[in-house]
Amino acid sequence: HVQLVESGGGSVQAGGSLRLSCKASESIYSRFCVGWFRQGFGEEPDGVAAIDIDGRTSVADVVKGRFTISKESGKNMVYLQMNSLKSEDTALYYCATAYRSWTSWADFGSWGQGTQVTVS
Repeated sequence: HVQLVESGGGSVQAGGSLRLSCKASESIYSRFCVGWFRQGFGEEPDGVAAIDIDGRTSVADVVKGRFTISKESGKNMVYLQMNSLKSEDTALYYCATAYRSWTSWADFGSWGQGTQVTVS
């Protein structure tokens, strides 16, 4: 069972930046796509960004132009660079995997524990 560990969250003022990291317990990135999700208090999780096996990325419209997803396969790491943060970006951020490919956010599973991002 693949384990994912997120890190890099914290408190930041509006307009600031954070970089979140997602580390897998094993080398999975040649077999799995990785997605970042976020869940605000009392809300359902929303897909934010994803990267597939070939490195192609998808970013939700609500964060497009501000968030970038990337991966460093040799280190089993996926990053979410978040710039120009807004108060509405405040949420618990999770990473998750989808085997081989994905067509919807529902394809992702094996969630990590999450890292909190608070923008004030």
